[in-house]
Amino acid sequence: MFICVNLWLKKFLTFTTVTATVFATDAMAQSYPLKPIRIVVPLAAGGPGDVLTRTMGQKLAEQTGQPVVIDNRPGANTNVGTEFVAKASADGYTLLSTGNPLTTNPSLYPVLPYDPQRDFAPVTLFASIPLLLVVHPSLPVKTTKDLIALAKSKPAQLNYGSAGNGSALHLAGEMFNSLARVKLVHVPYKGVTNAFSDLLGGQISIMFPGAPIALPQVKTGKLLALGTTGEKRMTAAPELPPVAESGLPGYEVSVWYGIVTPAGTPPAVITRLHTEIRKIVQLQDIKDRWAVLGAEPLHGTPDQFAAFIKADIGKWAKVVREANVKLD
Repeated sequence: MFICVNLWLKKFLTFTTVTATVFATDAMAQSYPLKPIRIVVPLAAGGPGDVLTRTMGQKLAEQTGQPVVIDNRPGANTNVGTEFVAKASADGYTLLSTGNPLTTNPSLYPVLPYDPQRDFAPVTLFASIPLLLVVHPSLPVKTTKDLIALAKSKPAQLNYGSAGNGSALHLAGEMFNSLARVKLVHVPYKGVTNAFSDLLGGQISIMFPGAPIALPQVKTGKLLALGTTGEKRMTAAPELPPVAESGLPGYEVSVWYGIVTPAGTPPAVITRLHTEIRKIVQLQDIKDRWAVLGAEPLHGTPDQFAAFIKADIGKWAKVVREANVKLD
């Protein structure tokens, strides 16, 4: 009899504890947020990712009635800021504005201080900036097909520049090599500006820069754009076809941005954040402001973002392995 009572009491206490936890979690989610939200940007201030996050954070503050603080923590190809958020409290008050390095760093670094899938709870993708495939006008090509044909006739004789080993621009070129079965020679620079200057000067022939820096030079005829690296035509230059449609099926590379929280964040809090951000990216003034950066607003469910992260890790692992990409 004593044993039965003891077991009943143990089950009752367990049930009570679980129920109390559920009610506490629901209550927190319904009242969230009760204090300022911090969004960590693992990049230096002033770049596209920082600007996009700040404009979104401004609207998030207006919609939630709580201040949103942007905390720039650059370093180690975003690993510094990313690790900080991975170890933060899972209460919805510390978010990470992340991007491509979250899915490329697992292949570029032998050891990471975080796991991009295990340590984070995805909220949503919120923007992407397609790159452009551009060439110096001296190169005798007019289309992506022309470039592929020229590269096949001159293996390891054409070069392309990037912002450095492991950068999005570098990996865009290696994916081009892989799918087109050509060998463009990679020339790494310390930053986009230096590489772009040499492209304009003709020291390098090819590059995959972001639309904001490239389009003005394309429009003046100083560079020739063969296509956009995104999966569809971009709003800022609808006349440019996707590379996938103009000579290289299956090619797609974008600089993407999304919000994640530490793993264990209550689902109801994630739902609230997702709902608010979805409203933001659909605002016309946000679309107009982001269009200046060549950015396309995105939104999707947390589950869709999680699936995207998993697929992107596999996609870049193959590229990095085949090209034997090494960091400086």
